[in-house]
This record gives sequence, structure tokens and C-alpha cells, in this order.
Amino acid sequence: MTDEPTTRTRPSWDEWLISPSAIALFIAVAFITAFTLAVPQRDSLSYWTAGRLLLHRANPYAADTVEQLESAVGYHGPRQSLVMLNPPSALPLALPYGIFGARFAGLFWSLSLLGCLIASVRMVWAMHRRPKNRLHILGYCFGPAIACIFAGQIPLFALLGLTLFLRLHRTRPLSAGASLWLCAVKPHLFVPLGLVLIAWSVLNRRYRIIAGAAIAFAVSNALVLLLDPGAWTQYRQMIDAAGPLIAKEFIPCWSVVLRLAINPRALWLQAVPEALGCVWALGYFWKHRREWDWMEHGALLMLVSLLVAPYTWMIDQSVLIPAMLHGLYRSRSRAFAVIFATASILILVQICLGAAVHSRWNLWPAPFWLVLYMWGTRTARTIEERASPSPASEVITLANS
Repeated sequence: MTDEPTTRTRPSWDEWLISPSAIALFIAVAFITAFTLAVPQRDSLSYWTAGRLLLHRANPYAADTVEQLESAVGYHGPRQSLVMLNPPSALPLALPYGIFGARFAGLFWSLSLLGCLIASVRMVWAMHRRPKNRLHILGYCFGPAIACIFAGQIPLFALLGLTLFLRLHRTRPLSAGASLWLCAVKPHLFVPLGLVLIAWSVLNRRYRIIAGAAIAFAVSNALVLLLDPGAWTQYRQMIDAAGPLIAKEFIPCWSVVLRLAINPRALWLQAVPEALGCVWALGYFWKHRREWDWMEHGALLMLVSLLVAPYTWMIDQSVLIPAMLHGLYRSRSRAFAVIFATASILILVQICLGAAVHSRWNLWPAPFWLVLYMWGTRTARTIEERASPSPASEVITLANS
């Protein structure tokens, strides 16, 4: 009896790609876990404070009250206080975390962000018919998303809202519209996309999507106004007071770079790229209105919407996961996946090396993702065009048959 030779299978290229990405994710999660022990220094503290004050029917945007509460739990960060800068529509998200103590609420918040990331990536994977390769793991390792969890910030909730809309808009339009409420935690990131969404809904008579969004906004605002009737007035006052201070900060965003290059005092310049983006978005929609697909056309629309936003941080690029994963699945170039993974690892290296959120090094990812996506999908289209027979060849084939 002879021993059968052992067959060794060489790992596929995507396995070689996934392994270092998974290691990078493990290291990042370890850093996040360790950093969670220092909850009072993370941005998640601002959401706990807002929820805590709202539960006690106090002003969640009052800087002096916020400072007292945060100092009591050990905050001693670079800012005097961490005030939640999101509009009152985001307060219902912060409300449940105010029930707990600051440290447990911070851990709960981090787990919630991780849950949003996992659910969103799995939905995008399912929408692409669950391919057997493991490239969707790159979505879990997306650099801006890991940075978002690390900072304890809110954009991953917006990602979940966008992904739910993409998942449900065909089968459950009312629920799809309601999920857009989550995108309102960062409304300035979705302005061109939002205009196209309204135009598409009206043109295709998808009024249930608009109704779902209206109901969700009405319910959330009713809850906030029940606990704090002056929430929107307090928010406006906070923005008016914080506006001059925020304007002096350097935000690594190309709209801010434009303002600083032309006239640092002219804040309206930051809105110019978004206005131009809205014009382009409506033209792009009108050109593709007959074959409009929210995953295919919405991906490019979201990439442009984020690039032209009046202000945005690198962590806000978390909302690009559906677009980048779609480009990853559409592209047949291994180089696309390798570059995608390498860019995410570089962002994680930046974070681990302590790059400041205001660093100019954070300017490169937003245009990079757009260029990478356009290159990858164009490569895919070229391959498809070469593979598909031309009309002339079809005629010749029919004549010879």
C-alpha cells in the first residue's frame, strides 16, 4: 500500500491580498480596543454628553454645560469641550447612549460603529450575488472606516443608511426612504446625491421613498422637540458661536483648500464646488435617466458628492464603501484590488503613526478613490466591449450558419 501524494494548492491571488489586509485590520482593532479604555478623550464622548443632557431635558449644545459634564468624567483633550456638531436630527442616535456611564457608552458606541460597518459590507456583498471570492473583506479593512471607529465618530451610521437605501429601494421603497434619515447625520456629504434622488423619485413616481424619508424625519424631530423644544434654535446658536473658530481651523478638504487659496475670509467659496457638483449631478442623471441604476451610477455620484462637499474629514469617506466595493467587483484588474488594499493600509499606517486629523496628508484619499474607481470601471468596460461581438461579426456568423 502506497501513500497517496499530498496535493498542495497554491493560494490564489486574492488570498495573498486578503492576508495582509486582515492582519492590518487585526492590528487596527487592537489599537481601537486599547484606545477605548481612554473613552473620555475620544469624539464619542460628545455623543454621550449630548444624549445625557437630552435625557435630562437640558441643552445638548451648551458649551459650558458640556464642559462641566465632560470634565467630571476625565476629559482633558486639546479642546475646551467636545460639543456634538451634528444637527438635531442626529440626537435620537445619541439618546440611548446617555443612559449609561461614559466608559460603557463609549464601548457600546464603538461596537455599534463596528456593527454598522459589518452590516453594510455584507449587504453590498449580497447585492453583488455573494461572490465566492473573499474580496469583500477589503471593505472591513477600508482605512477611513477603521479611522472612524478609532475616533468614535458618526459617519458609519450614514454608511448604514446609504447601504440600506441601496438594498431596499426596489423592494421596500418606504423603508428605503426611512433609512435615509441616517444619512442626515452628515447631510452636507449627500447634497448632489440627494438632488438626484429627488429628481429620480419624481420622474419614476417613486413617491413612497420620499414619503418614507418624510415620516422618518418627522418622527425623529418630534422625539427631539418633545425632550428639547428649542433644539434647533440651540443648534443654530452653537453653530453661530463656533463658526468663526471652526473657520480658523484647517480642515483637510479640497473645498477648504480652495477658500484658503483665494480668500480665507470668504466662507461662501467652500460652497462653490458643491454647487458645481450639483449641476454636474443633475446633468449626469438626465443623461442616464432611462437606464439609471443606483449601484452603478450612484457609486460615481457618491464619490463626486464627497469630493465637492463644503467640509469633510477623512473619516467621512467611510460612506464610499458601497462605491469602492462595486468598483472592486466590476473591475477585472487585479491591480485595482491591490491598489485599493494598499491605500487602506497606508491610511492605517498614518493613523498608527499619529497623523493629526488636521494634517494635509489627509487630502489625498478623496480624489484618489475617485480616480481609482474611474480607472477600474473603465478597464472593466473595455474588457466587456472586447469580449462582446460587434454587430458586423454577428451578421457574418448568421450568414455562415
